Amino acid sequence: MTIEAFERTLELAVLLREEMERRLAADGLTPARAQVLRELGGRGPLQQRELAATLEVSARNITGLVDGLAATGFVTREPHPDDRRATLVTLTARGTAAVRAMADGRAEAAAALFAGLAPQRLAAYTADLDVLLGNLRKA
Repeated sequence: MTIEAFERTLELAVLLREEMERRLAADGLTPARAQVLRELGGRGPLQQRELAATLEVSARNITGLVDGLAATGFVTREPHPDDRRATLVTLTARGTAAVRAMADGRAEAAAALFAGLAPQRLAAYTADLDVLLGNLRKA
């Protein structure tokens, strides 16, 4: 029974990832670029080094991500108001709309995924997931 649950969990993870990538691709985004946008949406303008540290990627990686987002109109690089040597990565109107659309998309996907599941079963499922996540974090 354990292996069956594990296999279904893997299948769910794959299907969720594919759905997320499909939705992001429709907006011209990758998962990595979307992560940058979500971070900026939650925290506001940040320096690239702050983004790199938060997302645990290299400076070179974040430069490529920000370059791509800037070229497609999701972010701009603005002068830092207190440090003229620094720049801030800032969401544009398109970037802000994309962050909002991603949040709406997550809510829609969650509603579709859990449709028909009684509130008590959803609560139990969430509690079980907390146990599973705890097990993985300890490993």
